[in-house]
Amino acid sequence: MTSPTGTDGTGGATALPSAAHRPAPWVRTRLRATPLAALLTAALAFGTVFLAAAFPRILDRTADQGLREFLKDRGPAATSLFATSRLSGGAKDLDAAAAQLTAHTGKTFGVAPGGPVYGARSGKPRTLANPGLAMPEGVLPMMDLLYVNGLGDRTTLVEGRWPEVGPQGAPVRIAISKNAADTVGIHLGDVLRTTESVTGQAPQAEVVGFFTAPAPEDPYWTELPCPVHACLAYTTGKFPDAYWRVTGMVAGGALDRVDGWETGAQDFWRLPLDVDRLRADQLPRVQQEIASYLTGPTATALMAATYHPDLRINSQLPQLFTQATARQQAVAPLAALGPAGLAGVGAVVLCLAAALTSDRRTAELRLLQARGGSRGGVTRRLLGEGAVTVLPAAALATALALWLLPTPRWGGAVLAALGVGLFTLLALPVRAALLWSRPRAAGARRRLVGELAVLALTVAAVAEVRRRGVAPVGDGLDPLLVASPLLLALTGGLVLARIQPLLVGALARAAGRRPGVVGFLGLARAARGTDTRPRPSVLPLLALLLAVTTAGFGATVLDAVESARTRAARLTVGGDASVLLPIGVNVTPAFAAAAAALPGVRDAAPVWSDTEVFLLGTGSGSTRISAVVADPVAYAAISRSLGHGAFDPAVLAGGSEGPDAPLPALVSTALAEKLAGDATGHRLRLPGGGELLVGAVGTVDGTPALQGDGRMFVVLPAAPAVARAPELGRPNLWFAAGSVDEAELKRLVRELIAATATKGRVTGSTAEKDALPAGYTVRTGAGVVAELGDDPLQESAERLFWVAVLGAGVLALLAVLLTLVRAAPERAALLARLRTMGLRPRQGLFLILVETLPQTLVAAVGGGLVAVAAVALLGPAFDLSTLVGAAIPAGLPVAVPPVLLQTVGLAALVSAGVVAEALVSGRRQIATELRAGDQQ
Repeated sequence: MTSPTGTDGTGGATALPSAAHRPAPWVRTRLRATPLAALLTAALAFGTVFLAAAFPRILDRTADQGLREFLKDRGPAATSLFATSRLSGGAKDLDAAAAQLTAHTGKTFGVAPGGPVYGARSGKPRTLANPGLAMPEGVLPMMDLLYVNGLGDRTTLVEGRWPEVGPQGAPVRIAISKNAADTVGIHLGDVLRTTESVTGQAPQAEVVGFFTAPAPEDPYWTELPCPVHACLAYTTGKFPDAYWRVTGMVAGGALDRVDGWETGAQDFWRLPLDVDRLRADQLPRVQQEIASYLTGPTATALMAATYHPDLRINSQLPQLFTQATARQQAVAPLAALGPAGLAGVGAVVLCLAAALTSDRRTAELRLLQARGGSRGGVTRRLLGEGAVTVLPAAALATALALWLLPTPRWGGAVLAALGVGLFTLLALPVRAALLWSRPRAAGARRRLVGELAVLALTVAAVAEVRRRGVAPVGDGLDPLLVASPLLLALTGGLVLARIQPLLVGALARAAGRRPGVVGFLGLARAARGTDTRPRPSVLPLLALLLAVTTAGFGATVLDAVESARTRAARLTVGGDASVLLPIGVNVTPAFAAAAAALPGVRDAAPVWSDTEVFLLGTGSGSTRISAVVADPVAYAAISRSLGHGAFDPAVLAGGSEGPDAPLPALVSTALAEKLAGDATGHRLRLPGGGELLVGAVGTVDGTPALQGDGRMFVVLPAAPAVARAPELGRPNLWFAAGSVDEAELKRLVRELIAATATKGRVTGSTAEKDALPAGYTVRTGAGVVAELGDDPLQESAERLFWVAVLGAGVLALLAVLLTLVRAAPERAALLARLRTMGLRPRQGLFLILVETLPQTLVAAVGGGLVAVAAVALLGPAFDLSTLVGAAIPAGLPVAVPPVLLQTVGLAALVSAGVVAEALVSGRRQIATELRAGDQQ
């Protein structure tokens, strides 16, 4: 190409400055020409990339936090390593062994900042024989000896001195907590005598000091025998008696006296795990290292390093790690389903945005093609535009996500952000490059083949999930379980794309037979689109389907978990509330009356129950069963409300014909099978030795007072049973149906049962008013539900799911709005023409709504149907026991209300957006088109 020339004043040719004809930079020119479009592209890239980078970080943080809180809730004892050995040395030997144990902790776990707790303790406590010591139920107190490293750092000496090593033969010198001394009646300077053991030894201890513990709840005191206060212990036997147990602290040089206190003395080391260092992704490695520490190579090395060949290390951590892994896998599908649906809707939005930009610039790109522009050259320039708008926004979004959501793992977030950023960057150039391809005829066959391929993939995925169920625990997230609902949504979208024009066309024909042309015109346009500007109806339809399907499917899972948890809690309690009393304590009439009068209580029944009852005259001679004695009417009402073991109270009427007549009894299904239809009377031998003649009048599959459907039991009417055996008139259980206040029920138990049963006796060492004495249990269904649902990992997964559902709904709305924006020029031109023919503004807005809303409503209804179908097809593969927190039958039941709620909610959100867009932009577009004229 020759350089442009000009003519100077002498007529000679002179070259013009090349700068005068240098073309303007493409990227700068395009960005200046459409600044709003560039800004919107950058905003869309920023939002989608931020979500892509944030969700992996949120999943990681949720998993780590859930694991740590799960372990912290189990307490320091459960999250520690315990090492024990026969008492073999002094305090220096304990220090050296503690250093070796700490040094061999693994790379993925370590000891908590407080350090190990170690020392030496006597094998068993010894009985103190001094007169004047407190004896709650006539049993002498008992005392242990203990040395624990670092005692002075966590206690305060309030009287006397710290113990030192005394001469051999003299009483061992000890310090006792002030609280324990005051409780038991020990004074400074007392010489505590012990009773002789089977070996004839009777060592003594001299109290030389009292101390207090400023923080008795400090994990330092975990698993130590009564170190800072006296403990109320109980003797063994059917009717245990209470006694006090205390601990005396000795000096580090007096460990030989610990050994002589009682047989079985041992050194001990407790290594609390640093829970805050644990990471969910490293849990398998931690499990391996802990296993080696307990029974593997590390344990063998520690025996040699500590010079304790009998060193034994144990911990509850392996079981806790197994439970944590099961919990992670149980919530993984729920945690991944929402983000997966959000990712699918986001991909649709990005494709729609690229289609909108490509349609807007089709004329420009065709002109460049006609003037000789190459595909590669134009593609490079479009990539340059995208690099200026998309890449800075993507980089900023990724950096912001990494900064706002700190976690040690960043690879997944960066890869997700990179993938979304590249997709956003390449969507427009790739679509523009297709304009250079030779136009081909409509690919109906290719479309059919593609749809059949998607259908085959969906069928294969669903069949595989149903065949094998959920992946076993420990195998990680089951991808098929997450992909199957999305594949079903994709298939449903393709099917709806086929039938939607038929449905809307039928509505258009029906509207055409009615007066008025606006409804018919809008429905006809929605059914057939336009020839000059075809609209990609599949993409917004698919976006709505993905959003509704994932929301409905996940909401069904959550609803099933909540329902199953409520039922499991009520079955565990035996109703909505229950009171269980220790042996020998009975439900008082005053309590029964006051509890039945509590607000919210509908039905209440005191119950006598015992498992030491024998049914005589069976095939094996006698059969041990359980017996339940209750008022038939009240107990039947509680059974009906529970939905377990319901019966007609009329069948238990009778029993007053005489002492020789059989007492009517309901028998369990298992016991009925053992009796094999024998309806003759059988004798019950009661725990007190008395007998009752009973006759089976019906069967029940369960009963509130007893858990388990396979148990053998009988249910007897209270009045005639008590008349024949008065011991049955002392109920030891209480059940109620209704909304019961647990705190108020506990107060009644303390005041009307425990206070009477423990009159004149000490029932505990705590002064807390809310505490129940040992052996007294009060439970409510609401309280057990709260306990079962107290799972931070599941709560985080639920929050993440709902955030993803909200994000998917917003993106689905954006997809519909992008479709409306894409069709806005043609729609404005049509409305302008119709305005010139007398169309009123209100009719124009109605025409817009009639044209756009059918697709939204069809997609919402279709998404709801697909969600129900997904639950029906994939439900049998689900086992919600881990999520519920109790064993329940496998399977996910179909539930319409949660799906309907999500369908209506998302449909309302998108419809509101469509209406708002029509109200805001409809009139403005029409007015603009009327002023400018028809430019289409």
